[in-house]
Amino acid sequence: MFQIELIEKCKKNERKAQMELYRQYCDGMFCVAMRFLKNAEDAEDVIQDAFVKAFQKLDQYRAEVTFGAWLKRIVVNKCIDFLKKKRENYLSLDETYMHVAEDDDWEIEDGITMDEIRYAIECLPEKYKYVVMLYLIEGYDHNEISEIMKISETASRTQLMRAKNKLKESLKSKRYGTRS
Repeated sequence: MFQIELIEKCKKNERKAQMELYRQYCDGMFCVAMRFLKNAEDAEDVIQDAFVKAFQKLDQYRAEVTFGAWLKRIVVNKCIDFLKKKRENYLSLDETYMHVAEDDDWEIEDGITMDEIRYAIECLPEKYKYVVMLYLIEGYDHNEISEIMKISETASRTQLMRAKNKLKESLKSKRYGTRS
């Protein structure tokens, strides 16, 4: 069955079509949720909530992007909402007054493993970690990140730049065994 037909049947609340769409996307969306939540039970709960919301809002889907991209945005938003609720002292910085230079140099020294990079990202403060994950791993741009995180584009760029500096410092200290 073609994707468009399947979505149209889901819009008509056909349970069989909804299950088929769920089966097609649940594993991929679970991986996205796990990158944020690091806990299978929490990821499963968030995925269920995301699919419920997706099916409720399916009439708003306009095929301007793939269904997977549309659903992924719902999952990412649900993950961030879950983490915000879990940590009620979430702080949002207003850094609109700052000018941020673009710097897309993400090169690292040879010999740094993917596990070391993942660990370094995991150790970042939350506001930096989420921006790095959304930018590098999920592929969102600063405009999309600003919408998802409810921060300005400037704050997104600033947090990404600061995160990159922290990552480089962390990976450098790993490499040489000292902090500078």
